[in-house]
Amino acid sequence: MKILMFGRGVIGAAYGWALERAGHHVEFYVRPGRAAAYGDAIDVDLLDARRRPWGKRVAEKWPVRYRESLEPDHDFDLIVLSVQHYGFAEAAAFLGPRVGGATVLVFNNLWVEPLTAIEHLPTEQVAWGFPGAGGGFGDDGVLRGALLPMVFLGTLDRPPTERERAVRQVFRGAGFRIQKNSDFRGWLAIHFVQNAGLHTQSLRRGSLSTLTRGDVREAILAVRELLPLVEARGVDLRRHRADLLPFTAPVWLAAPALAWLLARFPPMRRVTTAHANPEELRAVCRDTLAEARRLGVDVPRLEAAEPYFTDASAAGVSGAGSS
Repeated sequence: MKILMFGRGVIGAAYGWALERAGHHVEFYVRPGRAAAYGDAIDVDLLDARRRPWGKRVAEKWPVRYRESLEPDHDFDLIVLSVQHYGFAEAAAFLGPRVGGATVLVFNNLWVEPLTAIEHLPTEQVAWGFPGAGGGFGDDGVLRGALLPMVFLGTLDRPPTERERAVRQVFRGAGFRIQKNSDFRGWLAIHFVQNAGLHTQSLRRGSLSTLTRGDVREAILAVRELLPLVEARGVDLRRHRADLLPFTAPVWLAAPALAWLLARFPPMRRVTTAHANPEELRAVCRDTLAEARRLGVDVPRLEAAEPYFTDASAAGVSGAGSS
């Protein structure tokens, strides 16, 4: 399959590497002038946990292909769209008239309604997913992160299309396990508020990897306070009991388990320590709080954390690494 990664972000680079190793042809679309600045290879330092729970370290210089233009008559089969959630609208508007015959995998964090988010894309050519990977590019240009064994692929309350089944096969063929969800709209909303709850503490501490059990307990309680917000947006939480279990189980049990996972489990620790874009974390919290205020939902722990994610506080934590 011929695959275009939209942009050269962490997710695009990590999965582009894995998909090329599985035999696919992979290219990156980048803004004009960026290809020369990036150079002809990406230095990757990944913990690959697809086949080993604790991960296998891969460190290599990966030669890559860039393109700085995209015409509608291209021959890509799949375009993977994964950008910061606050940049999604601009990316989708640009890509819309350039999709051609490709399937577009929306591999992205989203807070706006999914169908609103893709209003510029051909709906019948869209597949929905979310990555199980993370990390960041360091100041030295090296991509450090981890590829977890699971990717999340879903639909919006309908059977998967032929395009979506083909996307699932691509990831299975590359050694990933697929977690499917038929209410992906709800899944995305829940994941977003889970991030917001966790980052009430990570932005204060500087990293998810340094949270104490007490911090994690507060983060779990913050997530619980945010679940009524998800319900206010029309999501049936009963359809997502398994995904919510780390945040609905007894806190005395969940807090130490989650704290250990974030700080000690090698693939997760690699993700939490290597993340290099705190602005995404602040934006997640800001957007969640704005929606809670709009809908009149009380979220006291997120409110209390507001100094850590307002614009005025940004300079104080701009160098923090978290997930």
